[in-house]
Amino acid sequence: MNVFEKIIKGDLPCKKVLENEQFLAFYDIAPKAPIHVLAIPKQSFKDFNEMPKELLAEMSVFILEVVEVLGIKESGYRLITNIGADGGQEVPHFHYHILGGGKLNWEKLVK
Repeated sequence: MNVFEKIIKGDLPCKKVLENEQFLAFYDIAPKAPIHVLAIPKQSFKDFNEMPKELLAEMSVFILEVVEVLGIKESGYRLITNIGADGGQEVPHFHYHILGGGKLNWEKLVK
């Protein structure tokens, strides 16, 4: 069981931003921006390539709700998803990073 599955199950705590029956958004424990939230499906999919198109559409609606709650919808934000080892994916559970809260500099996000 990966860390996100443990969070969904309630075995690990998280600082929730928004939750519904299908998705969960919570603050990243190692933020790369003033606001750094992860949005995940509650069903387990390894990465973007495995996500059903219908669920991706529903997740987009959920993310729009999250950025509204965070107060960054108008000021701007960045969405990132990493796919596979070369893409920098660390947890094998599809997720978006939602980054905002100030001017974002790309170099600060790249190792």
